[in-house]
Amino acid sequence: MTLLSDSLETGITVAIDADGARSLATETRVDQVARHLRAAIVNGRLKPGDRIRQEAIAAELGTSRIPVREALRQLESEGLISLIPYSGARVARVDAEEYEEIYLMREHLEPLAIRESLPRLTARHFSEIHDLVAQIERTEDPTDVLDLDRRFHLLTYSAAARPRLLQMIEGFWNSTQQYRRVFYRLAGDRLISHSGNVSLTHMEHRLLVDALERRDADTADNIVRVHIRRTRLTLARYREVFD
Repeated sequence: MTLLSDSLETGITVAIDADGARSLATETRVDQVARHLRAAIVNGRLKPGDRIRQEAIAAELGTSRIPVREALRQLESEGLISLIPYSGARVARVDAEEYEEIYLMREHLEPLAIRESLPRLTARHFSEIHDLVAQIERTEDPTDVLDLDRRFHLLTYSAAARPRLLQMIEGFWNSTQQYRRVFYRLAGDRLISHSGNVSLTHMEHRLLVDALERRDADTADNIVRVHIRRTRLTLARYREVFD
């Protein structure tokens, strides 16, 4: 199976600038390999438990195994990869308890990020934010919705001058994205089509944007916190998606 067929211009990065991505000019070969593997995991091409073969990745990207090995260690520190002695690397599995813990941490960290980001958001940020909200509302494919939703929220935080905080938050998004994907695939039709969750999500996004444009930090903080908590509590009722 071809894992990394995209060009080197595809994927996501750890650092977040005003555009939601870091300049490729600063990337090392290790960064590039890590970015491709990270994108494959977040986009669902690599699934929980899938084995990652260093030699196959090295051959496909035209590099040695050394940057691949270092990239895997980097992704292990982000919680995306499990390095198992005598077995190799596999896409990490996140159990329900760990997932809940991550969401509880997100409930505290992301409101802080939105407060730090809000005063620095520019007209360019808001133009991109409105565009992402519009794309989310007219998109039906769950994979595309997850990607757009991720881009929307990380962009609202991106103006915060807190690089460690932003790196931690993106790591949490990376670690949980694949399980949100499983949730949408297994339970999406049952939960979203009939419970009104999609329209509620759209409303929360619009309320958040309104609060940001009014520079209302308290309201923005509360909306982000409730938005994350609602997802956590909904998933807690359907723990089979973690099996």
